[in-house]
Amino acid sequence: MAKNETALIVGAGPGLSASLARRLANENVKVALAARDIGKLSGLVAETGAKAYGCDAVVPSQVAGLFKSVTADLGEPDLVVYNASNRVRGPVIDLDPEAVLTAIKISCYGGFLVAQQAAKQMVPRGDGAIFLTGASAGVKGYANSSTFAMGKFGLRGLAQSLARELHPRNIHVAHFVIDGGIGKGPDDPRNDRGPDGLLRPDSIAETYYSFWRQPRDAWAWEIELRPWVEKF
Repeated sequence: MAKNETALIVGAGPGLSASLARRLANENVKVALAARDIGKLSGLVAETGAKAYGCDAVVPSQVAGLFKSVTADLGEPDLVVYNASNRVRGPVIDLDPEAVLTAIKISCYGGFLVAQQAAKQMVPRGDGAIFLTGASAGVKGYANSSTFAMGKFGLRGLAQSLARELHPRNIHVAHFVIDGGIGKGPDDPRNDRGPDGLLRPDSIAETYYSFWRQPRDAWAWEIELRPWVEKF
């Protein structure tokens, strides 16, 4: 059972991050939630006892400050999860370069900044876990989705490189390929796909937690999650 452990979820929102926060809180893990707009997290904070922090994950000084604040309030994070992403859809000839740059920064560069700060704490103590949330776009570039592909391919490359670098330092790095839509509740218009057409956030969170508890003699660095009816 988890004892005196702290988890930090960056890019927190009402879906997967919320489910993961609840799952961790149920195990008595202290939870820190980071987002640019923490007002949207008030209900989740009240429900789970988590602490919310405002942070723009693409600003190095803010990410460093986030880790300093979380450490002071709750202790050094044992688990750090990067859930932030952004996408710009459309034909490549129509894409706004500035919007593309912003999306890549959020999907990929922010993951680097967060992982770097996590590693700075975890390497000296020889323990910890860094989890990065990817997508099917990180292993397969879709038409009219070049921006998301660049960001998620980059994030996957970061995870793979860090796994090779940090696993021997007893730091579990993992990448999660979310291949399918994540359900948003009973009012989600995509529910017409059927009862198993969308991934349930609670089910994904269970896999994240199980990954965190993997014995280190049998660590995995990546897993793909999809509904059984999803094409791949």
